[in-house]
Amino acid sequence: MTVKISPRPQPILPVAAFSLLFLMLLATGLSALTPLALGPARKAPVLDGKLAEGEWDEAFKLTNFKTFQPDFDKDPSQKTEGYFLYDADNLYFAFRCYDSDPSKIKASLSKRDAMFTDDFVGIVFDTYNTMQGGYAFLVNPLGIQGDGMMDIQGNVSDAQDFVWYCKGAIDEQGYVIEARVPLQSIRFPAGKSITMRVAFFRQLVRTSEVASAPPIYPDKGAILAQTQVVTVTGLRFQRVIELLPAVTYSSRQSASDGRMKRDESLTELGLTGKIGLSNDLTLDAAVNPDFSQVESDAGQVDINLRYALYFPEKRPFFLEGNEIFQFAGNTEEAPLISLVHTRRIVDPIAGFKLSGKLGVKNTFATLYALDNEPYGETGLNPSFSIFRLKHALKDDSYLGVYYTGRDIKGGYNRVGGVDGRFRLGPTDLFTFHLFGSLSKDDAAGADPGHALGLEYDHDDRKSTIILGYQDISKDFQVDTGFLERTGLRRLAAFGMYKIYPKSKLFQRIEPFYWSYHLLDTFSNKVESFNLVTLRFHLPRSTQIRFDTVLASEVYQGQSFGRSGLGLQARTQISKHLFMNLFYRYSGAIYYDPDAPYQGDGHRAQAYVEFQPTDQLDFVLSLAYQNFTRRSDKAKIYDYTLIRSFNTFQINKYLFLRGIVEYNFYYKRMTVDALASFTYIPGTVIYFGYGSALERVRWDGEEYVGADRFLETKRGFFFKVSYLWRI
Repeated sequence: MTVKISPRPQPILPVAAFSLLFLMLLATGLSALTPLALGPARKAPVLDGKLAEGEWDEAFKLTNFKTFQPDFDKDPSQKTEGYFLYDADNLYFAFRCYDSDPSKIKASLSKRDAMFTDDFVGIVFDTYNTMQGGYAFLVNPLGIQGDGMMDIQGNVSDAQDFVWYCKGAIDEQGYVIEARVPLQSIRFPAGKSITMRVAFFRQLVRTSEVASAPPIYPDKGAILAQTQVVTVTGLRFQRVIELLPAVTYSSRQSASDGRMKRDESLTELGLTGKIGLSNDLTLDAAVNPDFSQVESDAGQVDINLRYALYFPEKRPFFLEGNEIFQFAGNTEEAPLISLVHTRRIVDPIAGFKLSGKLGVKNTFATLYALDNEPYGETGLNPSFSIFRLKHALKDDSYLGVYYTGRDIKGGYNRVGGVDGRFRLGPTDLFTFHLFGSLSKDDAAGADPGHALGLEYDHDDRKSTIILGYQDISKDFQVDTGFLERTGLRRLAAFGMYKIYPKSKLFQRIEPFYWSYHLLDTFSNKVESFNLVTLRFHLPRSTQIRFDTVLASEVYQGQSFGRSGLGLQARTQISKHLFMNLFYRYSGAIYYDPDAPYQGDGHRAQAYVEFQPTDQLDFVLSLAYQNFTRRSDKAKIYDYTLIRSFNTFQINKYLFLRGIVEYNFYYKRMTVDALASFTYIPGTVIYFGYGSALERVRWDGEEYVGADRFLETKRGFFFKVSYLWRI
């Protein structure tokens, strides 16, 4: 999962319940605060959530918190104090969060990285002072951790988990957070004295506020460039050596001839290792990595698709450090989604990664993996090789190079190119990418292709303007990534005006226009998409928006209408209840490659989360889509998917979870149960059970339709892994 923290609006996609649109902390920049020289702590604080007298007296302290959501430079409704300390082996931070009504603090006892809809505080460390990204550590009032790497766009992916420690406690004044980050868990430059950047922030759900210290101003450039610069001395490098052995047992059964029969019973061993070659260079290697994907994919509507469904990566070996694989110059909904989508590596036999810094300015990562999944009719195992380098320029600008390869006997796909980001001024950016591909198989020669992307971005307190252009040739191919469409030239534009009314109800009003106009070079026909939206921001993290769409789409050389109307809303109705809704009615296409036709359809999504106590969490989601042929009003399909996701968090380490999903279209129900214990990232125990049920029965010869459910598949797995840190 990637959480958005850039203040740039997301104009098209419905807001996911877990998205951190409120964290606009880290987006655009130029200025720098005066560096402060800080000495090491003489005594390490005790993490007990109490801020004991004298423990934090030596700390660097900030109290000048100002909001950047819903507006900039306003005094928050509640007072906050942030503290930072360090010694030779650790970074420490703490918060005293005052609250005039502690009973209204939004907090839940949840698993790691599942607290983003709570009140929380956090800190960002840009340990290299390059303004290219940093480490983000987030904590809710009950001490539940969220963490990840923040990229240059201002997004924090919760994919990367670090070993660190914290304690949170609610009291009569609000709540207190204390935390310790071992230097073994992060990278930092070598040297007796180093310069880094630090920023504190706090989210308050019921008032829709996010505040930071130092304050962030939209007309002063990159957020990281506005953070506090500090110099620290005496940080000690301790070589990190980690071993992560894991074992998984799984058993699968399916219905056959009227009874359940075992399909597979398998025990797998895996080993992942990490060694810190220096302060800022790490080698990871794995044999049979990530063979058990514990988190199941949420169901999606899977009929009448023009493109393959995109499922996010969830395997830890591939997730760590993957933020570097993002590239510049991509506008909203651009067809080239990623150059590196590691789920293309289906069943890795082995892999290694070398990543880190070459000097302060150069960040790189290289990845190699051999896949056990046979390729096509050849039955051969493909290998994947990836290299990425980014060179930091002034402010938050950079230049980067990219290479990806997928090789198999008799054929290959290789992609290479450059990308970059250039700060034109405090509120203006230019980004680009230019990639070339070369692909070959046994039956044909090498076919070259290209992908070009350009984007101009202006963002200030009152307005946002984005202009973009993509050119993807017919023969461009990227087997390591995710590409929806080739053979196009696309011009995109976005414009938004931000209104801050003096109202207790409406905190911000945003009318905006988003469009793209695309030439399909296969047919030389033009398609367009025009979205006119009015969005309202209200208290309780509430957003409401109304959409009007004027659009067409080219498919198989024909042009079809896609115009329609839509509505979206999300709100934290109360401390215990959150809701997110999406609806759109529009023209639609039946994607039959031989005989497509025009239709109309309704799409709806609903998400309701109920947390009756700190430990219980109930989520009910619905996805619905239908299609009616326009020529004769015939209903072609109705597709409804309901999912119930329920969690009992016994303590911060142990949870029980049950998922029930019913697909009305296929008349199929799945039931999953999971018990999970996570002491620290890597040290985990899982027990899982899954079952599939269908409305069928065995009549003695075959399975036929029925009114009752019959279990047709069953599976069990057990996984244990232990992180040895030397």
